[in-house]
Amino acid sequence: MSHLIAPSILAADFGNLQRDIEMINNSEADWIHVDVMDGLFVPNISFGVPVIKAVQKHAKKMLDVHLMIVDPDRYIVNFKNAGAGLLTVHYEACNHLNRTVQAIKAEGMQAGVSLNPHTPIAVLEDIILDLDLVLLMSVNPGFGGQQFIENTYKKIIQLRDLIDKSGSKALIEIDGGVTDKNAHKLLTAGADVLVAGSFVFKSENPIQTIAELKNF
Repeated sequence: MSHLIAPSILAADFGNLQRDIEMINNSEADWIHVDVMDGLFVPNISFGVPVIKAVQKHAKKMLDVHLMIVDPDRYIVNFKNAGAGLLTVHYEACNHLNRTVQAIKAEGMQAGVSLNPHTPIAVLEDIILDLDLVLLMSVNPGFGGQQFIENTYKKIIQLRDLIDKSGSKALIEIDGGVTDKNAHKLLTAGADVLVAGSFVFKSENPIQTIAELKNF
């Protein structure tokens, strides 16, 4: 399978959100990445269910919803009803990760787990077979436009090895600091899905930028 591109609407123009969603619809992007932050798990606050419902009204691509929130179990049904097709929770935010993953799947969504930059791949050994996606944070979560963390390549290689040896079907998604300068190296290391926010939305021609990322 060729790799997937998921532009992050955290970097979109919220005064022109419909326009930016329609741009993604008309591009070669595969998913729409939606970062939900609560001001507790991460320092920032982004947006919640009402904005995702508004996005879903115009979206023609799957909503890839990334929860950077504490106790995500409280909101699984809400995000399903808002239109999430894939729901990713943070390993660091879940007391009972297996239960959370099963609850996501019970609502008919794909289930992902995200790891912060300092969290080792080994913590996923007992749950990798249940996952549809693993999201590796290549910056510290909470803010857009950060510097890419170089240790990410090593973690992708370790995760690819775990997935291949276990027989898991999980995709590897990279979120943070993705540009045309590191996309090829990320894909070569084993990434399947690239999230790009500022790099897409701050470019002169976002549709062309998405096409370039897609066609590495």
